[in-house]
Amino acid sequence: MKKTLYSVLFAAVALLTGVSCSDYLETSTTSKADAKFVFSTNETARAALEGAYAAWVDAAQNKVFGDGLFYAADVAGSDIERHPENFSNQPGRHYPECFYQDGNYAKDYTLLSYQKENDTYASLYSVITKASIVASAIEGADGFEEMIETGVENTMGQLYGEAIALRATAYRELIKYFGDVPYVSGKSTDHDGLVGRDSIYDVILNDLMIVAPVMYRVGSIPGVNGKNYFSRTYVEGLIGRLALEAGGYQTRRGDIRRVDGMGNEVKFEAFPGSQENNGATYARRSDWQSYYNIAKMYFKDVIDNPGSAKFITDDSREVKNPYQVFFNQMHGDDDAFADESIYEYAMAQGGSAGNDARPYSFGRPSTGASKDNYPCKNYGQGRINPAFYYGVFDPADMRRDVSCTVTGTKGADGTEIILPFTPGSQGKGGGIAYNKWDENRQTKPWVANQRKSGINGPYMRISEIYLGYAEACAALGDQAEARKYLDIIRNRAFGSAAAAKTDDFIAKEGSLLNAIIQERGFEFAGEGDRRWTLIRTGLLPAKIKYIKELTKQMFDGLKANGYYTFDNGNTISEYIWTKYVDGNEEVGHRLTEQCPAGKEDDPVLYPGWRGVNNDWSKFGLAIPDGYKPNLAIKGLFKKLSAEEIAALEADGYKKTNWAVDLVKAEDEYLKNLFLDYGYVKAPIYLWPFTPNVLANGGFTNGYGFKNE
Repeated sequence: MKKTLYSVLFAAVALLTGVSCSDYLETSTTSKADAKFVFSTNETARAALEGAYAAWVDAAQNKVFGDGLFYAADVAGSDIERHPENFSNQPGRHYPECFYQDGNYAKDYTLLSYQKENDTYASLYSVITKASIVASAIEGADGFEEMIETGVENTMGQLYGEAIALRATAYRELIKYFGDVPYVSGKSTDHDGLVGRDSIYDVILNDLMIVAPVMYRVGSIPGVNGKNYFSRTYVEGLIGRLALEAGGYQTRRGDIRRVDGMGNEVKFEAFPGSQENNGATYARRSDWQSYYNIAKMYFKDVIDNPGSAKFITDDSREVKNPYQVFFNQMHGDDDAFADESIYEYAMAQGGSAGNDARPYSFGRPSTGASKDNYPCKNYGQGRINPAFYYGVFDPADMRRDVSCTVTGTKGADGTEIILPFTPGSQGKGGGIAYNKWDENRQTKPWVANQRKSGINGPYMRISEIYLGYAEACAALGDQAEARKYLDIIRNRAFGSAAAAKTDDFIAKEGSLLNAIIQERGFEFAGEGDRRWTLIRTGLLPAKIKYIKELTKQMFDGLKANGYYTFDNGNTISEYIWTKYVDGNEEVGHRLTEQCPAGKEDDPVLYPGWRGVNNDWSKFGLAIPDGYKPNLAIKGLFKKLSAEEIAALEADGYKKTNWAVDLVKAEDEYLKNLFLDYGYVKAPIYLWPFTPNVLANGGFTNGYGFKNE
């Protein structure tokens, strides 16, 4: 079976490159880890995969889901998410983030502006190499063909499936960031010749479909207690994820022949009104519906058979926000996994690996030192577009305050601080920040040094499955089923169907499908999902246009009147009024949670999910007499009258800069928001190959990038 499958790919590769199979896609990878060794015991079988997992965790955390290219563009390049610093301070990140000024800057972009040699590309191929060695060893084991044909979960199938899933996951990330890449078997000498992504999608999807039946669901893998190994649940979710991407809109260079996994020419339908850009077109496969049907089938199988992954609809806590439970669990014990997770890569608290991106890179910011702070310095590279926070996120949506925050923490003394709109990072600037990762919320925060929080990387969770399924159903015309799962997600976020007002929401978005994509934005706000989702669904131009126009309206109002009121009733003003208080005295705790209904005027409780750790003294902070670490805020969402201001100042509140600093930084928040993006030409969202990759691979860059 495997020989037949790979012969299909060989045909595609031969058509694309003219390279012989033996030269390019060697299936019999040489390896010391032969089948006899791998299966000598269960322990050595599992150990044979650990090297591949270690390579994947390194790539995921430092390159494609924590820092690296994910940090550079995904967490900061959408209608929801933005960067905190001056554009000119980080051109290596900001030009890719804004699609290289509608592609015009691609020819001027230095290939090593952000990526370095032996960077993301090499890291992902390291995963592929190690996973392929294990896969090849298992393919040579006695009983392999029978095991696959039987289609029943078993230890050999589980291990083989993990290897295949590791390889497919790495290819998924390579395609996402680089487009067309070599398809290799695992030998370091095989890194040459670009293969069209469409044939790669077909092959890895087929690989995953073959292994899924012989794997165990999450929570039932023999000898595995956590969710940090790939399971059948993950593989089926990955099939759905890949199928939506394979059938979605992407920008493809025009100098590579496009064939499917059978070697047949692929036909495309261009995005309506889209124009060629630097020799590339923005289109989706004409047979996209077949991929959406695959996604629909496999997402539904995960929903019906989720293993130990659980969609949380109840909250036993007093605060009653079931959406937030997942993130609360992510801040728990170092060896625990969240209920909604299907797969998390594990980060050991205080571990030598370091570079834990949550919350350092895109969590709630803090100021101060890198060591012995409360919490230590957190950079907060990902921020929230203010017009989205104020004008798009429904105030009644319980996800808003979980996702976004207007305050950070002063690391030296553990007090709460306003995040000013002045360009900058940490708690010193950058404006409204991500809030889902906050060391103040950890059961046992690590205060010795930064980047050691031990918060895992939640690479797949069940809510993505629900929304992916709803999207596939809506796109294929199954409106009732799509609406059912949109309601499940939305009703949780608002607390009831009446509060969710989903009919009005669908009408505003123009269709059920568009509403599902927008809902995904709310569900994953501040997590870096939005940019790629908008690209593959074709909603990128419309959503960028909307947020830029809304942002301009906000600036026009602020400059004319000193405030601006959005359609949802929220008002942003030049100034707010703040006062330091002790949350213990005011509301009974210093770390706030969901604001209780009817308490929206309480300046400590609203907006919710902020404050500071309830007792930093347990972790070494000397608490002085009269300690007042909480920030009471007034005027954040409404224009205060002169009488209200006078009363607040008499009560000790101080006038604090807010949108007045936003207006001063107009270029950063408006002009440089997708600088020069023109809405029509194919978006250049991909990264160029570095010089060593080009030289060793024997291919060239496309999309208008230089080649040296």
